[in-house]
Amino acid sequence: MGLTKSEIFTDEQNKLASAFKVLGHPARVAILQHIINQKACICNDLVDELGLAQATISQHLKELKNLGVIQGTVEGKSVCYCIDATAWKEIQNEFNAFFNQEVKVNNCCS
Repeated sequence: MGLTKSEIFTDEQNKLASAFKVLGHPARVAILQHIINQKACICNDLVDELGLAQATISQHLKELKNLGVIQGTVEGKSVCYCIDATAWKEIQNEFNAFFNQEVKVNNCCS
């Protein structure tokens, strides 16, 4: 399998692709939905809710945190995660800009 030559793409294209990659896992989508619905969440709640191992949940949380879409605060032995509203809005705007591009329809593919 070849390496991705990310340097030949724009920063915007690389950033958008990274966001798609992180959000492209159903467990991460489920984690985000759970956090959004709860307004905040402690990691152990996610283990009970999703039925995945603690280590698996932690790895998914790490990827979401690296993307910047969630933030966590330590409360004793637990970490409480919530959506980073600024990052969420930024990703939302990037996705909207991508999907709202006008598609020029022609009949060459039919």
